[in-house]
Amino acid sequence: MIDRKRGIIIICLLLFSSCMMRAEKFVFTTAWTPQAEFAGYYVAKEKGFYKEEGLDVVIQYPSLTSTVYHRLKTDECDAGMFALMSAIDIVANGTPMVNILQTSMNSSYLIVSRWGKNPMTEKGKRIAVYTSEPNYMSFILDRKNKLNYEWVFFTGNVNVFLSGGVDMMSAVSYNEYLLLRQAGFDMPEKSIFRFKDNGYNIQENGVYVKRDYYDTHREQVKRFAAASKKGWEWAAKHPDQTLDIVMKYVREGRVQTNRVIQKLMLEEILRLQIDPDSGTREFRLRPDMVKKASFLMKDFGMIDREVSYAELMGQTKIETNKTKAK
Repeated sequence: MIDRKRGIIIICLLLFSSCMMRAEKFVFTTAWTPQAEFAGYYVAKEKGFYKEEGLDVVIQYPSLTSTVYHRLKTDECDAGMFALMSAIDIVANGTPMVNILQTSMNSSYLIVSRWGKNPMTEKGKRIAVYTSEPNYMSFILDRKNKLNYEWVFFTGNVNVFLSGGVDMMSAVSYNEYLLLRQAGFDMPEKSIFRFKDNGYNIQENGVYVKRDYYDTHREQVKRFAAASKKGWEWAAKHPDQTLDIVMKYVREGRVQTNRVIQKLMLEEILRLQIDPDSGTREFRLRPDMVKKASFLMKDFGMIDREVSYAELMGQTKIETNKTKAK
């Protein structure tokens, strides 16, 4: 009788522990509003991969007035999505962050000319760039090649370009480029400058946490990364079902888009995840790309010091004020 009661107590304790683990909240902020760019995270949530890792993941979105960085810095979220160059900028300016998952293995950035001309020959022309993007690569290209572009900042859609208000537009291959295609705009290959194919292949989206959070929650970030990776792998194998999941989040977020665009976006995002050297989906930050990005940013005065791969991976010690004083 005593053994039976003891067994029941043990089972109850195990169930309680399991429930407690499943209730562990983890808040993640994406780079923008709901879309196929974040499909793997949606899949991980909907298929229960996060729950299997004992996490209750909340996916939230930034806005023009409440950026990913603001939410991470003020502890409104545990992890945020940043392009590699943005992460380097933030770390170089005094906020230590650690990369816990890298999805992008290639640059999606490109410049499209409205007049069918090579953007590298359009010196002094007006180019549209998003206010929500730092536009590091476009600025570096401009300065390095002395193009003297005239920058026109705007907040959304491609109408300023289609209407002829500018001569060129900075875009990404999984979003604005697709919108231009859907609008029927003629884009001969000579009118497109692809950074990836011209010596500027720098990784983009990855998931980062603040260094102090990383030091105290290593197990949680490890489980989040594992479940997210599983979500992306499932998405690559089941694109149609993944698209159904994406459209659910799009509708809930009341995003003005359509299934065709989201399908094309998902295909492009998955393609960008393939490592250019190995031809596989590696989910890792590449030391060579970190070094290249950091050097370019330092060389063109965007940051005061270079940021190392080890620093972004949380492998270096944080230098405290006390240490500096010594």
